[in-house]
Amino acid sequence: MRLPRALWGWEYFELPARLWLIDGMTTNAIRGRQRDAVTQFSVFTANRMGRLHDLIALLSSNSVHVLAVTVLDTTETAIIRLVVDDPQAARRLLQDHGFAFTECELLVVEIDAATQLPELMAAFLEAEVNVNYMYCFIPHPQGKSILGVSMEDNEIGERVLSRRGFRVLRQSDVSR
Repeated sequence: MRLPRALWGWEYFELPARLWLIDGMTTNAIRGRQRDAVTQFSVFTANRMGRLHDLIALLSSNSVHVLAVTVLDTTETAIIRLVVDDPQAARRLLQDHGFAFTECELLVVEIDAATQLPELMAAFLEAEVNVNYMYCFIPHPQGKSILGVSMEDNEIGERVLSRRGFRVLRQSDVSR
């Protein structure tokens, strides 16, 4: 699907499972893996001072807690990727306040220590799946490290991680 060049500054943009535009229009694709997968929101915004603050303040003032966040910016635009503890409330808030966003399922894995990172990468190599990007969660109340991983095939990634003894988390595991 192509978005207007003037809207985002890119010639085209590949869309995940669902896109919510400011007017509430929805584009759906085939639903992915298991129920209760962790939902990641990608919020598209102008790269202006205060936009990240506005987004985080909107969510927190409505008791929606940001559990993980990463920002990709260009000169004029930014993509704010985040995971929250209440995706339904976040979706409603983003729609009601005119934020353009997509949402997709994110593979989320728990690791005991940074020393497990090479083993995690070896598992992905074994599965022959590409990692698009990954980012850390804000510390989990149980003291373990959590990584959100965007990859080309979550189901294969999940199977190989489970075989290797890693715990793949669901939305209910990361929600407070």
